[in-house]
Amino acid sequence: MTDGRPVGDRALTGIRVCDLSGQLAGAGATRYLAAFGAEVIRVEDPATRGGWDIVRGAPPFVDERRGIELGGCFNNYNVGKLGVTLNLRTERGRQLLAELVRCCDVVTENFAAGVFAAMGFPYEVLVALRPDVIYVSNSGFGHSGPYAGFRTWGPIVQACSGLAFDSGLAGLEPAGWGYSYMDHMGANYMAMAVLAAVLHRQRTGEGQWVDMSCTEAAMTLTGTDILAHTANGRPARAPRTVHSNRSPTGTMAPHGIYPALGDDEWIAIACRSDEDWTALGKVAGERWAADRRFATVGGRLADEDELDLLVGRWTGGHDRHQLAERLRCAGVPAAAVLRPAERTGDPELNRWGMWPAVEHPAMGRVAVDGIPVHLSESDWVIEEPAPCLGQHNRQVLGGWLGVGDDKLDELARQGGV
Repeated sequence: MTDGRPVGDRALTGIRVCDLSGQLAGAGATRYLAAFGAEVIRVEDPATRGGWDIVRGAPPFVDERRGIELGGCFNNYNVGKLGVTLNLRTERGRQLLAELVRCCDVVTENFAAGVFAAMGFPYEVLVALRPDVIYVSNSGFGHSGPYAGFRTWGPIVQACSGLAFDSGLAGLEPAGWGYSYMDHMGANYMAMAVLAAVLHRQRTGEGQWVDMSCTEAAMTLTGTDILAHTANGRPARAPRTVHSNRSPTGTMAPHGIYPALGDDEWIAIACRSDEDWTALGKVAGERWAADRRFATVGGRLADEDELDLLVGRWTGGHDRHQLAERLRCAGVPAAAVLRPAERTGDPELNRWGMWPAVEHPAMGRVAVDGIPVHLSESDWVIEEPAPCLGQHNRQVLGGWLGVGDDKLDELARQGGV
C-alpha cells in the first residue's frame, strides 16, 4: 500500500537483512520487515534451484504454467525482497556470504538447530564478521534442551504444543487446521523478535543471538489451558470429551458452529448469559426454546449434546447471513461462517489495502496479502514482487560486494551463484 509518501520514509528504512530463511515461518517474518522498509536480501541455493525453500515453484498457480518462478505462495511471502544465489557448499560461496554478513544488520534463518553452524556460520563466526550483528534463528525446538536435534514442521509443532489437542471435536481425532498454522504464527513472533533486537542495538550498540522455538511460541497460544492446569489441576476438558466448539469455561451454552441452509454452510452462535438464551428463544420461536431444562446455563450445559442437536436442526433451515443478522439484532452474538475467499471481495478491506497487487515478471499482475496494520507516519509499502532466482546477483554481489561481471558470469557457469 502507498499513499504517495516516499518509500524511504518507511519505519525500517536503513535496516539491511541477510535472509536465509524459507517456507513460511522465516520468509513470512522478513516479509513484514521488507514491507516496512528494511532491505531484505533473500539468499537461495543455485545448485538445487532454490534449495531449502520447497515453496518456490509450489502451488497455487495463476494458470496452467509450472516452474520455479511461478509459485504463488513463494511470491506472496517474498514480496519486496532482493534475491541472490550462493552455493554454500563451495568456498567462494561461503566467502561471499561472509562479505554479505559484514554489510547487513540482521541475519535470519529457520533451519533445524545447528544446520547453519554446520555450514560454517555459528554465532561466533557471525560476530567475528560483524560484532553488532543481530542473528535470529527460528527452529522447531530451539538450540538447547532434549529436543533441540529434532526436525519439525508446522503440524508437528501444533501437536507437541497442545494446540492440536485443543482443536478436536468430540469422538474424533485432534483436528489441527489443515495447514501449518504455526508457520504463520511463528513468522509473527520472529518479526517481533527482530524488532526487539534492533531496538536494543539502537539503545546499546550491542547485537545478539535471538534463539527462537516455534513449539514454545505455540504453547503461548493455548489460551488458559496451561494456567488452569498449573493453578488448579483442571484439564482442558473432561477426558474423552474434547470439543473445541464449546466454551471451556463452563459459562456459555449454546456456544459453537451450527449448520445452515445449503451445502457446507455454517453459522457461529455464542450465548453468553441466560438473557442471550431468552433472546435466542424469541428469535427461534420453537417449543424447545421454552423448555425449562434450558432456562439456566447450568441446565443447558447439563444437556449440551441435546441442546446442540436442537439448535442445529433449527439453524439448518435458515440462510446463514439472514439468521446471523436476526440474532445480532436481538443482541445475541452470531456470525455467518465465511470462507477465506469470501473476504477478498469486501470493498472496505480492499480500501484498507489488504490485497495489494504486484507485477511479477513471470506470473504477471497478481494480488498478495497486505499487512493488517497501518502506521500513520511510516506505513508499509508492497509494490515489488518476490525475486526470481538470483535476480539481484549483479546488484548485490556486484554492486555491494564488488564482484565484477566477468567473475559473476564465471561463478554462474561453475554453479557458485
